[in-house]
Amino acid sequence: MNKKVFNWISVLYTTLIFLFLYVPIFVVIVYSFNASKSNAIWAGFTLDWYGKLFDDTNVMIAFKNSLIIAVSSTIISSVIGTLGAIGLYKYKFRGKSIVDMLLNIVIVIPEIIMGISLLIYFAQLNVPFGITTLVLSHATFCIPFVLIVVRARFAGFDSSIEDAAMDLGANRFKVFTSIILPLILPGILSGAMLAFALSFDDVIINFFVSGSESTTLPIKIFSMLKFGLSPEINALCTIMLIFIFILIIVSQGIRFKRQDKNLN
Repeated sequence: MNKKVFNWISVLYTTLIFLFLYVPIFVVIVYSFNASKSNAIWAGFTLDWYGKLFDDTNVMIAFKNSLIIAVSSTIISSVIGTLGAIGLYKYKFRGKSIVDMLLNIVIVIPEIIMGISLLIYFAQLNVPFGITTLVLSHATFCIPFVLIVVRARFAGFDSSIEDAAMDLGANRFKVFTSIILPLILPGILSGAMLAFALSFDDVIINFFVSGSESTTLPIKIFSMLKFGLSPEINALCTIMLIFIFILIIVSQGIRFKRQDKNLN
Protein backbone atom coordinates (compact mmCIF):
# COMPACT_ATOMS: atom_id res chain seq x y z
CA MET A 1 0.00 0.00 0.00
CA ASN A 2 2.79 2.37 0.92
CA LYS A 3 4.48 1.64 -2.39
CA LYS A 4 1.29 2.49 -4.31
CA VAL A 5 0.89 5.74 -2.41
CA PHE A 6 4.52 6.61 -3.10
CA ASN A 7 4.05 5.88 -6.83
CA TRP A 8 0.95 8.07 -7.00
CA ILE A 9 2.72 10.91 -5.19
CA SER A 10 5.69 10.59 -7.57
CA VAL A 11 3.42 10.72 -10.63
CA LEU A 12 1.49 13.68 -9.22
CA TYR A 13 4.69 15.54 -8.34
CA THR A 14 6.19 14.93 -11.81
CA THR A 15 2.94 16.02 -13.49
CA LEU A 16 2.81 19.25 -11.48
CA ILE A 17 6.43 20.03 -12.38
CA PHE A 18 5.76 19.57 -16.10
CA LEU A 19 2.55 21.60 -15.89
CA PHE A 20 4.45 24.39 -14.12
CA LEU A 21 7.09 24.37 -16.90
CA TYR A 22 4.96 23.96 -19.99
CA VAL A 23 1.53 25.50 -19.31
CA PRO A 24 2.87 29.09 -19.64
CA ILE A 25 4.48 28.13 -22.96
CA PHE A 26 1.20 26.59 -24.13
CA VAL A 27 -0.72 29.74 -23.13
CA VAL A 28 1.67 31.94 -25.15
CA ILE A 29 1.19 29.73 -28.22
CA VAL A 30 -2.61 29.63 -27.88
CA TYR A 31 -3.00 33.39 -27.42
CA SER A 32 -0.83 34.09 -30.47
CA PHE A 33 -3.92 32.98 -32.43
CA ASN A 34 -6.34 35.11 -30.40
CA ALA A 35 -8.41 37.57 -32.42
CA SER A 36 -8.56 39.95 -29.48
CA LYS A 37 -5.65 42.23 -28.68
CA SER A 38 -6.19 41.54 -25.00
CA ASN A 39 -4.75 38.39 -23.45
CA ALA A 40 -7.54 38.32 -20.85
CA ILE A 41 -10.31 36.99 -23.13
CA TRP A 42 -10.50 34.62 -26.09
CA ALA A 43 -12.25 36.22 -29.09
CA GLY A 44 -11.70 33.57 -31.75
CA PHE A 45 -9.01 32.12 -33.97
CA THR A 46 -6.94 34.30 -36.31
CA LEU A 47 -3.59 34.40 -38.09
CA ASP A 48 -3.59 38.19 -38.46
CA TRP A 49 -0.91 38.71 -35.81
CA TYR A 50 1.53 36.56 -37.74
CA GLY A 51 0.87 38.63 -40.86
CA LYS A 52 1.47 41.87 -38.95
CA LEU A 53 4.61 40.39 -37.48
CA PHE A 54 6.12 39.52 -40.86
CA ASP A 55 5.13 42.96 -42.19
CA ASP A 56 7.11 44.62 -39.38
CA THR A 57 10.47 45.46 -40.98
CA ASN A 58 12.14 46.26 -37.67
CA VAL A 59 11.28 42.85 -36.22
CA MET A 60 12.57 41.06 -39.31
CA ILE A 61 15.84 43.02 -39.20
CA ALA A 62 16.23 42.20 -35.49
CA PHE A 63 15.58 38.51 -36.21
CA LYS A 64 18.18 38.53 -38.99
CA ASN A 65 20.73 40.20 -36.71
CA SER A 66 20.12 37.65 -33.95
CA LEU A 67 20.46 34.77 -36.40
CA ILE A 68 23.72 36.10 -37.85
CA ILE A 69 25.18 36.72 -34.40
CA ALA A 70 24.07 33.35 -33.01
CA VAL A 71 25.36 31.33 -35.97
CA SER A 72 28.68 33.20 -36.14
CA SER A 73 29.37 33.03 -32.40
CA THR A 74 28.34 29.35 -32.33
CA ILE A 75 30.84 28.47 -35.06
CA ILE A 76 33.66 30.41 -33.37
CA SER A 77 32.95 29.07 -29.87
CA SER A 78 32.51 25.50 -31.14
CA VAL A 79 35.87 25.49 -32.91
CA ILE A 80 37.81 27.16 -30.09
CA GLY A 81 35.98 25.24 -27.35
CA THR A 82 36.59 21.90 -29.06
CA LEU A 83 40.28 22.60 -29.59
CA GLY A 84 40.57 23.77 -25.99
CA ALA A 85 38.86 20.61 -24.69
CA ILE A 86 41.21 18.39 -26.71
CA GLY A 87 44.25 20.33 -25.50
CA LEU A 88 43.22 20.23 -21.84
CA TYR A 89 42.53 16.49 -22.09
CA LYS A 90 45.63 15.39 -23.98
CA TYR A 91 48.33 17.62 -22.53
CA LYS A 92 49.59 18.29 -19.03
CA PHE A 93 51.24 21.63 -18.36
CA ARG A 94 51.99 23.98 -15.52
CA GLY A 95 49.03 26.16 -14.67
CA LYS A 96 46.39 23.78 -16.04
CA SER A 97 44.31 24.07 -12.85
CA ILE A 98 44.42 27.86 -13.17
CA VAL A 99 43.05 27.62 -16.71
CA ASP A 100 40.19 25.43 -15.43
CA MET A 101 39.44 27.96 -12.71
CA LEU A 102 39.41 30.86 -15.18
CA LEU A 103 36.98 28.98 -17.43
CA ASN A 104 34.63 28.41 -14.50
CA ILE A 105 34.81 32.08 -13.55
CA VAL A 106 33.42 33.06 -16.96
CA ILE A 107 30.46 30.76 -16.36
CA VAL A 108 29.59 31.84 -12.81
CA ILE A 109 30.32 35.56 -13.15
CA PRO A 110 27.14 37.71 -13.25
CA GLU A 111 26.29 38.55 -16.84
CA ILE A 112 25.88 42.24 -16.10
CA ILE A 113 29.51 42.39 -14.92
CA MET A 114 30.67 40.72 -18.13
CA GLY A 115 28.56 43.14 -20.15
CA ILE A 116 30.09 46.17 -18.44
CA SER A 117 33.63 44.78 -18.79
CA LEU A 118 33.13 44.10 -22.50
CA LEU A 119 31.68 47.59 -22.96
CA ILE A 120 34.77 49.14 -21.35
CA TYR A 121 37.10 46.84 -23.29
CA PHE A 122 35.66 47.70 -26.71
CA ALA A 123 35.44 51.39 -25.82
CA GLN A 124 39.13 51.45 -24.85
CA LEU A 125 40.03 49.83 -28.19
CA ASN A 126 37.75 52.24 -30.09
CA VAL A 127 35.91 49.33 -31.71
CA PRO A 128 32.57 50.44 -33.21
CA PHE A 129 29.64 48.79 -31.49
CA GLY A 130 27.63 46.55 -33.79
CA ILE A 131 27.45 43.02 -35.16
CA THR A 132 31.22 42.48 -34.76
CA THR A 133 31.29 43.36 -31.06
CA LEU A 134 28.19 41.23 -30.46
CA VAL A 135 29.70 38.19 -32.19
CA LEU A 136 32.97 38.52 -30.26
CA SER A 137 31.14 39.02 -26.96
CA HIS A 138 28.82 36.07 -27.47
CA ALA A 139 31.68 33.82 -28.55
CA THR A 140 33.58 34.85 -25.40
CA PHE A 141 30.94 33.66 -22.95
CA CYS A 142 29.94 30.61 -25.06
CA ILE A 143 33.45 29.09 -25.36
CA PRO A 144 33.60 27.76 -21.75
CA PHE A 145 30.19 26.06 -22.12
CA VAL A 146 31.25 24.30 -25.32
CA LEU A 147 34.62 23.35 -23.82
CA ILE A 148 33.07 21.78 -20.72
CA VAL A 149 30.48 19.81 -22.72
CA VAL A 150 33.05 18.50 -25.20
CA ARG A 151 35.55 17.73 -22.46
CA ALA A 152 32.95 15.60 -20.67
CA ARG A 153 32.88 13.31 -23.71
CA PHE A 154 36.46 12.30 -22.96
CA ALA A 155 35.43 10.78 -19.62
CA GLY A 156 36.41 7.11 -19.65
CA PHE A 157 38.13 7.37 -23.03
CA ASP A 158 40.92 4.80 -23.41
CA SER A 159 43.92 6.66 -24.84
CA SER A 160 45.58 3.35 -25.70
CA ILE A 161 43.26 3.18 -28.72
CA GLU A 162 45.12 6.14 -30.19
CA ASP A 163 48.47 4.44 -29.58
CA ALA A 164 47.22 1.23 -31.19
CA ALA A 165 46.00 3.13 -34.27
CA MET A 166 49.35 4.91 -34.62
CA ASP A 167 51.19 1.59 -34.23
CA LEU A 168 49.13 0.30 -37.17
CA GLY A 169 50.36 3.17 -39.35
CA ALA A 170 47.73 5.90 -38.85
CA ASN A 171 49.05 9.45 -38.59
CA ARG A 172 47.77 11.97 -36.05
CA PHE A 173 45.26 13.49 -38.49
CA LYS A 174 43.85 10.04 -39.30
CA VAL A 175 43.60 9.21 -35.59
CA PHE A 176 41.76 12.48 -34.96
CA THR A 177 39.27 12.08 -37.82
CA SER A 178 38.68 8.34 -37.31
CA ILE A 179 38.74 7.98 -33.53
CA ILE A 180 38.61 11.25 -31.58
CA LEU A 181 36.19 13.24 -33.76
CA PRO A 182 33.46 10.53 -33.89
CA LEU A 183 33.78 10.19 -30.12
CA ILE A 184 33.36 13.89 -29.32
CA LEU A 185 30.95 14.79 -32.16
CA PRO A 186 27.81 14.41 -29.98
CA GLY A 187 29.47 16.69 -27.43
CA ILE A 188 30.34 19.22 -30.14
CA LEU A 189 26.73 19.23 -31.38
CA SER A 190 25.38 19.56 -27.82
CA GLY A 191 27.81 22.37 -27.05
CA ALA A 192 26.97 24.13 -30.31
CA MET A 193 23.24 23.94 -29.56
CA LEU A 194 23.82 25.29 -26.07
CA ALA A 195 25.97 28.12 -27.47
CA PHE A 196 23.34 28.95 -30.09
CA ALA A 197 20.56 29.06 -27.50
CA LEU A 198 22.61 31.23 -25.12
CA SER A 199 23.54 33.62 -27.90
CA PHE A 200 20.13 33.84 -29.56
CA ASP A 201 18.18 34.81 -26.43
CA ASP A 202 20.80 36.94 -24.67
CA VAL A 203 19.60 40.34 -23.49
CA ILE A 204 22.08 41.78 -20.98
CA ILE A 205 25.28 41.61 -23.02
CA ASN A 206 23.35 42.72 -26.13
CA PHE A 207 22.20 45.77 -24.20
CA PHE A 208 25.78 46.84 -23.45
CA VAL A 209 27.66 46.09 -26.70
CA SER A 210 25.07 46.49 -29.46
CA GLY A 211 24.96 49.48 -31.76
CA SER A 212 22.07 51.49 -33.12
CA GLU A 213 21.98 49.39 -36.31
CA SER A 214 22.40 46.02 -34.62
CA THR A 215 19.27 45.59 -32.52
CA THR A 216 18.70 41.93 -31.72
CA LEU A 217 15.40 40.09 -31.38
CA PRO A 218 15.42 39.79 -27.55
CA ILE A 219 16.11 43.53 -27.25
CA LYS A 220 13.30 44.21 -29.72
CA ILE A 221 10.88 42.05 -27.74
CA PHE A 222 11.92 43.79 -24.53
CA SER A 223 11.24 47.19 -26.07
CA MET A 224 7.84 46.02 -27.37
CA LEU A 225 6.88 44.86 -23.87
CA LYS A 226 7.09 48.45 -22.63
CA PHE A 227 3.87 49.13 -24.56
CA GLY A 228 2.06 46.06 -23.21
CA LEU A 229 1.93 42.37 -24.06
CA SER A 230 0.29 42.07 -27.47
CA PRO A 231 -0.55 38.95 -29.52
CA GLU A 232 2.17 40.05 -31.94
CA ILE A 233 4.74 39.33 -29.22
CA ASN A 234 3.05 35.98 -28.58
CA ALA A 235 3.33 35.18 -32.29
CA LEU A 236 7.01 36.11 -32.26
CA CYS A 237 7.65 33.92 -29.19
CA THR A 238 5.77 31.05 -30.83
CA ILE A 239 7.97 31.23 -33.93
CA MET A 240 11.09 31.22 -31.73
CA LEU A 241 9.77 28.19 -29.83
CA ILE A 242 9.07 26.31 -33.07
CA PHE A 243 12.55 27.14 -34.31
CA ILE A 244 14.12 25.83 -31.07
CA PHE A 245 11.96 22.68 -31.10
CA ILE A 246 13.09 21.95 -34.67
CA LEU A 247 16.74 22.27 -33.60
CA ILE A 248 16.15 19.90 -30.67
CA ILE A 249 14.36 17.33 -32.86
CA VAL A 250 17.11 17.46 -35.50
CA SER A 251 19.89 17.11 -32.92
CA GLN A 252 18.13 14.21 -31.19
CA GLY A 253 17.54 12.54 -34.54
CA ILE A 254 21.25 12.79 -35.36
CA ARG A 255 22.17 11.40 -31.94
CA PHE A 256 19.78 8.42 -32.21
CA LYS A 257 20.97 7.74 -35.75
CA ARG A 258 24.57 7.62 -34.57
CA GLN A 259 23.65 5.36 -31.65
CA ASP A 260 21.85 2.93 -33.99
CA LYS A 261 24.84 3.00 -36.32
CA ASN A 262 27.22 2.19 -33.45
CA LEU A 263 25.01 -0.66 -32.24
CA ASN A 264 24.88 -2.15 -35.71
